[in-house]
Formats: sequence, structure tokens, C-alpha cells
Amino acid sequence: MKGKLYLIPTLLGNASPEDVLPGMVFKIINRLRHYIVEDVRSARRFLKKAGSPVEIDDIEFYELNKYTTESDMEGFLSAALSGYDTGLLSEAGSPCVADPGSIITANAHKRGIQVIPLSGPSSIMLALMASGLNGQAFAFHGYLPVKRNDRARAIKKIEKDSLQNKHSQIFMETPYRNMQLLETLTAVCHPASRLCIACDITLKTEFILTLTVSEWKKNKPDINKRPAIFILQG
Repeated sequence: MKGKLYLIPTLLGNASPEDVLPGMVFKIINRLRHYIVEDVRSARRFLKKAGSPVEIDDIEFYELNKYTTESDMEGFLSAALSGYDTGLLSEAGSPCVADPGSIITANAHKRGIQVIPLSGPSSIMLALMASGLNGQAFAFHGYLPVKRNDRARAIKKIEKDSLQNKHSQIFMETPYRNMQLLETLTAVCHPASRLCIACDITLKTEFILTLTVSEWKKNKPDINKRPAIFILQG
């Protein structure tokens, strides 16, 4: 019998695990000894913080990141194929959303391994829930272009799509470029378009607010180096 692949949510920041994660997550990590992770060191810290009783040296980690080759990934599901349950850990939040884990889940489906997603924090979904914007129809764009002119063009297209379809448009940025993104948003978007900025979700410093672009332009928050989700609706 093959093992299962559990998609295990992690913390979005320095929060207490018991305040953010449901009980099933703890039940699963209390027994797993095989994990696919983005970074072994942060995975070890998370498991220790979450109270996993399994000795760290007894855990087998497979590292999945931008340096991982297809040939490396061939063996990532070997434990599951041998009958051992395996966990897929995101670096932050829920696996496989804005995350490379979808490659592994696709391989699991091909190999007949059952994939079980566990409930937990997703900055994208939590931001949308709290935004007051359209939660019935929305699009997630991931990271926008880095160069200012390319970024401005992408934002104008996103806003146009939102105006035509009334969809919420969700995107994100590397935290140290948040202010540049906000500057571009307030410069090129229609003043009446609504923009939600959601920072430090689930943390004590959490900040979630939706205002018009013109209101944000008058009073820009300091979101430099803070994990953030942006949602735009024209």
C-alpha cells in the first residue's frame, strides 16, 4: 500500500502555532518522518516550534527550491511509494499556492499517491476574506514585473480587467519592494478604484485596510519589508 502525501500549512510569521494551526496539523506532524520542504533549516525550526516529538535526526528531508532539478525530484516520493506517509511543507502558509509544491502534487497524482490538503493559513485567502472586495470572482497574479514601466503596464491591464468584469485582482511583492509597488499603484490607478493592503497576516502587527486609491495616495502606510498581499478592484 502506498503512503499519502499531506499538504501541511505552516506559519505566516512569528506566531504561536496553536493560535493559527488546526489540531489535525499537529496530529499529522507528530508522526511523519518524511518531508518535502523549501528550506531544511526553516522546516526544522517550524517542526520544533510546533512540538513535533519526532527526533529531527530521524526525519528525512527533500529540498524543493529553484535549484532543484527534475532528476532530483524523481526520488522525492520514494517514501510514499514504499508505504510511508510524506508531508509537503510550504515556506509560509499553505502549500502549492504561489509555491513550487504543485509540481510534487502533480507527480503524486500521476503515481497514484493520495494527496490530502490540510486546513491552515493562506495569506491570499485571508486577505480576500477581510478586504470587503469581490470574493465571488477573483484572479491571483502572483508577483508583478519588477521594472517600473513593465509593472505600471501590468497594473493598468489588471485594473482594466477589474473594471470590465468587477473581479478582485490579487497580487503580491517581495517585501522590500512593497513601497515601490504602492507608489506605482497610486500613480497609475483610477482614484476611485479600491485597494486593499493586507500586511503581517495572523501576526500581532497585522494590518488590513481597504481604501480608494486617492485615499491611499494621501496617506501611504509604511509597509516596507512587511509580508503583504494587495487586492485591487476597479
